[in-house]
Amino acid sequence: AMALSYIPDFASWFTPSFGAIPLVLFALRRGPKYGTLAGLIWGLLYFILGKVWYLALSQVIIEYIIAFVSMGLAGFLSVPFQNALSKDNKGRALFYATGGALLAVFVRYFWHFVAGFIFWGSYAPKGMSPYLYSFIVNGTAGLLTLVFVILALAIIIPTQGKMFLVKR
Repeated sequence: AMALSYIPDFASWFTPSFGAIPLVLFALRRGPKYGTLAGLIWGLLYFILGKVWYLALSQVIIEYIIAFVSMGLAGFLSVPFQNALSKDNKGRALFYATGGALLAVFVRYFWHFVAGFIFWGSYAPKGMSPYLYSFIVNGTAGLLTLVFVILALAIIIPTQGKMFLVKR
């Protein structure tokens, strides 16, 4: 996930988070406990590698801890997702995986939206509401992220679905 975070931005703050792809895949394979732990580690790596945009401690906690941990929420659909895969029902598996991706990406970008209007709202163009500004910036990035995650799932699940099945 961190390596994919180094893909150059092609649209400033509107760029999708490509690192969300392996996080969602991992959470669907290992469940919410390990998925949220992986999200936490991903967020902490931003500190270690000096990629944190810091305005206030509470902003950093929201955007680099809570938001990144949220990516592991996809793991809450890992059991029905894996059950569908074990029955070779790839359509239903893709449905659950998409639901997990939607949950994870929505919650993550909800937190970015909150931080956006609280901390980044002053960067809005003159006369624009900080809420609208945050919604446009984070909504666009979240939607693009979701599109790329779902595209990856649509490619990987039909061709490599068995990699998600864990022997317990």
